[in-house]
Amino acid sequence: MKSAVIKRLPAGAASNEQQLTLSFEPGISDRYGSLRECIATGVYQRGLKRVSIDLDQAPSNLSVQLSDDPSRHFSVDNLERYVAHTGDLVPIYYLVEKFIKPRDGRQEAALSQLPAVAEQLQALLKQAGMA
Repeated sequence: MKSAVIKRLPAGAASNEQQLTLSFEPGISDRYGSLRECIATGVYQRGLKRVSIDLDQAPSNLSVQLSDDPSRHFSVDNLERYVAHTGDLVPIYYLVEKFIKPRDGRQEAALSQLPAVAEQLQALLKQAGMA
């Protein structure tokens, strides 16, 4: 049974409506405890063997580098090669999110205005008969 709210547009008609998308996923720096953990997740998602070939390393060596073993580390050169070969930008986004903070307070100012804007939106939706 089709909802009365869902309407099909006539063929060839353009819609002025836009869909609002909300993401409840935590930020990248909240999902990972460290850059190493972020990289390790990407490596294992893509397949350890495949990525180790791209990095010209044995899978066991790469696995140890991504572990907590203090004797071997995943180098910056390996990170650069990893990003170049896989196209995985999540480690870079992790670093940006973790270390580059807004300096002028624009984000905080905008966030503080959201409750008032939400109230205005609710009032407008009621006036339009949509809420």
